[in-house]
Amino acid sequence: MSMSLFEKPVGVQTRWFSFENSKSERGRAGLENQGAKGHAFDQVKAGETITLLDVEGSGLINRIWLTVSDRSPEMLRSLRIDFFWDGSSLPAVSVPLGDFFGVGLGRRTPFENALFSDPEGRSFNCCIPMPFRTAARITITNESENRLPHLFYDVDLLLNMKHSAETLYFHAHWRRESPNELGREFVILPRVQGSGRFLGCNLGVIADAGYKGSWWGEGEVKVRFGRDSHATLCGTGTEDYIGTGWGQGAYGHRTQGCLIADRENRQWAFYRYHIDDPIYFDDGCEVTIQTIGGTGKANAVELLDAGMELTPISIDTGQEGGFIKLMDLPQPVDIRDPALPEGWCNFWRRDDWSGTAYFYLDQAEGAMPPISDASERRAGLALAVDPSSRADV
Repeated sequence: MSMSLFEKPVGVQTRWFSFENSKSERGRAGLENQGAKGHAFDQVKAGETITLLDVEGSGLINRIWLTVSDRSPEMLRSLRIDFFWDGSSLPAVSVPLGDFFGVGLGRRTPFENALFSDPEGRSFNCCIPMPFRTAARITITNESENRLPHLFYDVDLLLNMKHSAETLYFHAHWRRESPNELGREFVILPRVQGSGRFLGCNLGVIADAGYKGSWWGEGEVKVRFGRDSHATLCGTGTEDYIGTGWGQGAYGHRTQGCLIADRENRQWAFYRYHIDDPIYFDDGCEVTIQTIGGTGKANAVELLDAGMELTPISIDTGQEGGFIKLMDLPQPVDIRDPALPEGWCNFWRRDDWSGTAYFYLDQAEGAMPPISDASERRAGLALAVDPSSRADV
């Protein structure tokens, strides 16, 4: 919100919603237990939905903070957070709790960027501005089989805000493919209609062990507008999209980073937020990333001979004129052909992809398909190797 620190907008009121004042009524905060921290947290039973915020009127959510006592990947994928704007019946946001707050795969690590933070790996902070015109509601549903003993939270907002006709509603969508379909792009943002802004995404990859440590991240991000079949915006590679190159280790910057780079467990979680380089659309948008990896040609042949599913697409010898576009050659192409030179071989592959897309849209009603079942969301997240003793993860 662009407002001078020393100006007070007429009629605008500050409210904090928490268990200590669930309706954020004036003069009614922290009254339980004679005012001595009587209701700082609640439990969430298995199958239960609790309401964090339910307010009428126009406003702007500026900050959400919460923490939970069970921060296992299984619980963080089983807890679902939903946002509803202006009395809509379909949520504009419906995302696993952990993934929503900036780190994929249900994992936590200390970090701070422009939209999210977790100071010590134990909390969840979001500062995405979320306007509403007539009402806002936020819920959390425990879709695990276990009781969550502790949930602490507060939602900080301004009431009686005036919004222009151009003001958009915040949306977020999560999806997973385990594994992805060979030769098909992973869809980050399914095609959405209307006018809006793609704010960015965080993505998670669990690489298939059968590819024996070969690089999974050669795929390009593509943005298609309207109902176009082909992209208007196109990146050059996965790590390139998040601002690095030649692979990606663990780092966190203001709008781009890779918070998890866990080679032992074959897990990567990374993000890119389009704050300085906005992506606007007028007639719809779709965002995808190619599921392409790479390794030396000899290694690719070994993977093929071992029965791994892959489709070679190029060979790069590093020499002048040495980039061979295999897809442009008469098909099928067998990279075992001795006439094809040695070099870096890119290929379509199958891994476990998941991602949260953040976007603004000119409608309050949810525009995305329902989120998948909790059992599908949390499957295969268990860590085979404890990463806590490693400094590079």
